Amino acid sequence: MKRVHLITDGSCLGNPGPGGWAFILRFGTHKKEAWGSAPHTTNNRMELTAAVEGLRMLREACEVEITTDSEYVKNGISKWMANWKKRGWLTAEKKPVLNRDLWEALDAETARHKTHWLWTKGHADHPDNNRCDELAQRAARDQSASTTG
Repeated sequence: MKRVHLITDGSCLGNPGPGGWAFILRFGTHKKEAWGSAPHTTNNRMELTAAVEGLRMLREACEVEITTDSEYVKNGISKWMANWKKRGWLTAEKKPVLNRDLWEALDAETARHKTHWLWTKGHADHPDNNRCDELAQRAARDQSASTTG
């Protein structure tokens, strides 16, 4: 099973507002960067989208180390999701889980792989996280310019 490293980030101008997501996928000496945007979204949706899109890029089952600076994503996938599913996608407060569509997509993508989730402090000393942040912010700004210009 191939071992890959996926680094993800999301950004939003206004929250809600124009948003961007980005990921870096590393396998050996190979590196792939990708990003995208949405016209009206939230930072949490962009963080989730980055992880989903990064995992979708993998054509075969892999062992994936996923680094995110989003505690929402890391806790959601590793601590909360099992209970959400047991409760029919309701929170402990019996409210619908926000961003369910993306959580379900992330659940489906992670089921294909062996995943290890890591959290890193955003805007710190993680070069790939900083690069993802730069790409996600650029995508959000470009989306903002295209919707206002």
